[in-house]
Amino acid sequence: MAKTPERKQKLKVFRTPIGFHDAYVAAPSQKAALEAWGADSNIFAQGIAEQVTEPALMEEPLANPGKVIKRVRGSTDEHFAALERATPTAKAKQKGSEPAAPKTKLKPRPSRDALDEAEEALEKAEKKQRKKINELDERIRELEGKRREMQRKHEAERDALSGKRDRAKADYDKAMRDWRG
Repeated sequence: MAKTPERKQKLKVFRTPIGFHDAYVAAPSQKAALEAWGADSNIFAQGIAEQVTEPALMEEPLANPGKVIKRVRGSTDEHFAALERATPTAKAKQKGSEPAAPKTKLKPRPSRDALDEAEEALEKAEKKQRKKINELDERIRELEGKRREMQRKHEAERDALSGKRDRAKADYDKAMRDWRG
């Protein structure tokens, strides 16, 4: 039990708004708080998140360190009142005039013609390349076939000549034996 007060002293409580809620987390550092919230950037530097020092707001997060605690910010009536203040029709009703029309005209959509032309040229060049490679592959197969045929004929000729040589050698060896006596 003695470690709990020490742990509470090491932990700080941080808060950031999430929609209609505030997300609180008790963590040892801002970095740990950002990880707990799953933030992609340093929202402390952007002024979106802050450290909390009010004891009433710190109680529940300190009881659950590292866990994100969500609390509703304001009441439902306050949320609807803020929504009415923010909508253009509510502002127009307050002013007694119609909502303002957009001042800027939308730009026309860019043309895809140049992109389509470039993609078509690229596809045509790739098709031409594939055709040339296929022609070369066919020539390679043809030459490999000729090579195999030439190799087969050479082996047959070599076998015939080897047989003739073996017979001539045998005749020569016999003649040498006869000559020596």
